[in-house]
Amino acid sequence: MTEQDLAEHFLALLADDRPLSDYEELRKGAGPDEQAAADRVHALALRARGLREQDRRREAELSALFDTVADLAALKDLDDVLEAIVRRVRTLLGCDVSYLSLNDDELGATYMRVTQGIHTEEFRNVRLGFGEGLGGLVAQTARPYMTDDYFADERFNHTRPIDSAVDGEELRAILGVPLLLGRTVIGVLYAANHDARPFSRADVGLLTSFAGHAAVALDNARRIRETQAALADLKQTSELLQRNVEGVQLASVAHERLTGVVLQGGSLDDMVHELHQVLQEPVHVIDAHGATLASSAPDDPPAGPELELVSIAFGDSGTHVEGGVSIAPVFAGGTPLAAVLTRSELDDVSRRILERAATTAALIMVVQRSVSEAQTRRRADLLVDLLVGRSGAGSLTARASLLGTDLAQPHAVLVVDGADAQLKQSAVDLTTNTNGLSADVGERLVLVLPDVVPLEAGRRLARRATSASNVPVGRAVPTVGAAGPVTGVDGVRAAYEESSRCLDALLALGRRGDVADAATLGFVGLLMGRHDPGEHVHARLGALLDYDEERGTELVQTLALWLAEDRHLARTGERLHVHPNTVTQRLDRIGRLLGDGWQSPENLLELGLALRLRSVLPHSHGAPTDGS
Repeated sequence: MTEQDLAEHFLALLADDRPLSDYEELRKGAGPDEQAAADRVHALALRARGLREQDRRREAELSALFDTVADLAALKDLDDVLEAIVRRVRTLLGCDVSYLSLNDDELGATYMRVTQGIHTEEFRNVRLGFGEGLGGLVAQTARPYMTDDYFADERFNHTRPIDSAVDGEELRAILGVPLLLGRTVIGVLYAANHDARPFSRADVGLLTSFAGHAAVALDNARRIRETQAALADLKQTSELLQRNVEGVQLASVAHERLTGVVLQGGSLDDMVHELHQVLQEPVHVIDAHGATLASSAPDDPPAGPELELVSIAFGDSGTHVEGGVSIAPVFAGGTPLAAVLTRSELDDVSRRILERAATTAALIMVVQRSVSEAQTRRRADLLVDLLVGRSGAGSLTARASLLGTDLAQPHAVLVVDGADAQLKQSAVDLTTNTNGLSADVGERLVLVLPDVVPLEAGRRLARRATSASNVPVGRAVPTVGAAGPVTGVDGVRAAYEESSRCLDALLALGRRGDVADAATLGFVGLLMGRHDPGEHVHARLGALLDYDEERGTELVQTLALWLAEDRHLARTGERLHVHPNTVTQRLDRIGRLLGDGWQSPENLLELGLALRLRSVLPHSHGAPTDGS
């Protein structure tokens, strides 16, 4: 059977809710050649089955939650609700005393509201400032705390009023958990013993779970007393139950759809499509740089404030529901890969579906990255073999074709010195997206890029490395030698040699961080070969030659004589039979045509060599006709 056939059989087992033994029997029944595929699909099927069982358990817990809420909601008076909460804690944990404090956010304290097993008025009237004692720390941090011996525990801020009240009741072991409504602490629920009897993890979990139910019930009771509408409150509870049941059903549908995308080897686009069908809202997947990876509404991508919220979600590593959007970041190995965004402030059920979609996206992206890394290694191996001549041209051309690279098309070759890990990753992404090639050859990075102008491609690469405003001081600055465009295996090898020589020349000239090809290196590039002398002359003097030809002036001759007379205005004027001021005016015109910095020593050297070269070239290469 093929892997797809195996996947269909395992999906059938999932659909029929078959026992685990059937899954194992199907896996063992695969042939030797099918075993690896059977193991993979078997593992995915077990994960899917586990997620389904987890949904069922959550549904059962949800049912128990509403039973508890309904039981407590039957107590209409707020005091009755509080008494019931504290009484049930003492019964459930079998502790000596239990009590409940409610927060007063304006005063920054939590005060005793209801007690069970407490005998002193001092304890019933004690107030704990936020951060004071065990209860004040729970109220401040929204985290449970417990101690086997309160007075010997230095974690707590011991104050005289609190210690006196606790000592008066002879309490030693204390456990406190927060009463939470969303992220807001409304009080603290306690259990305590007179002796140093430790509380177990199970006690902490049970009291925390009950505190969650109690907080909801407490909130309902408050609403009842405030509104005096017991009937409306019961209706609200019924509607809440219905919404949660519908939410469980929606979550189950979402789970099946997202699991199907993974089992079928789907893409981010497939995941986005399924999530859009479930949530009925536009869905976008945005990478860490703000680019859209997949979208159900490609004509309306996220921008501006929405991308800022994506950055905040990456920083907080949590789901954000605000500003009219809901964002779930996608992480793998602690690294942010992307974020799943929908333009709606989702409720709790839909938010959990969004988070599950983020987990699915992470799995898809990790798989895609593994495939991409394997292809990147093959491209790098091919380029190294091409440059060092390990294989014949025919074999290399065929390998390139299999990777989508057509060496018969023109390619630019870049050699980079000082490329850091970030630039190398950008180069890999660039060559992957354009069907080019990249590899580390020694300590240098080599790129072969199709359909680009070599010098422009090198400059774009350098700008990409230095455009960030937070470039660390002392980081290597990339220097790029460029050549091309060329075709074929031999052409790429020759261009690699030329671009390497250009890079060596830049480094030797102290031009680190620059980008050059043979033409832009001036006479140095001319000496390296592959550069036409006439083109070199025109590159340096073309603006003056064109001006003289169009207007009948003598700017080129003036420049030549000025340099020959060691830039002496009077002697230059005598040889030209003009006033020195005329020489100055011509030099100003030359400066405007050649641009700022034309009189730098390096540029004057280039201009002098170009003039000398022009004097020995034939007329077809721009040589003068007047003997100058």
